[in-house]
Amino acid sequence: MGKEFKEFIMRGNVVDMAVGIIIGAAFVTIVKSLVDDIIMPPIGLLLGNIDFANFFAVLKDGKVPGPYPTLALAKAAGAVTINYGLFLNTVISFLVVAFCVFILVKRVNRLKKEPPPAEPDTKECPYCLSTIPVKATKCAHCTAEIT
Repeated sequence: MGKEFKEFIMRGNVVDMAVGIIIGAAFVTIVKSLVDDIIMPPIGLLLGNIDFANFFAVLKDGKVPGPYPTLALAKAAGAVTINYGLFLNTVISFLVVAFCVFILVKRVNRLKKEPPPAEPDTKECPYCLSTIPVKATKCAHCTAEIT
């Protein structure tokens, strides 16, 4: 069983997959920072200084009763919350990652696209079915005029 596992691990596609997962995890961190630190602040500013990370609903007050102005204070008080602002940030992060993956796959597919087939340099004579050059106007075999 150990030998089979070693063969499985050493396959090229398993190693490629592992590298992809590691790079993907690092990419997700970058995208999370992009959303949290670059995209959401201007959106919040345009909507009147709103911090989406602090959109939450209190289900149950904590040791210190609410209202809680920030999610951090609610969590520090031990309140049970639904954090829909953080969920919104996560959805936006997902959309950014999905768009980047879409662009990447589109570019890779463009690189893999096979070139169109070359124009043929011969054709068949419609009268004797012999092979003749494409530019021929008269068949060399049956002397028929080709249009």
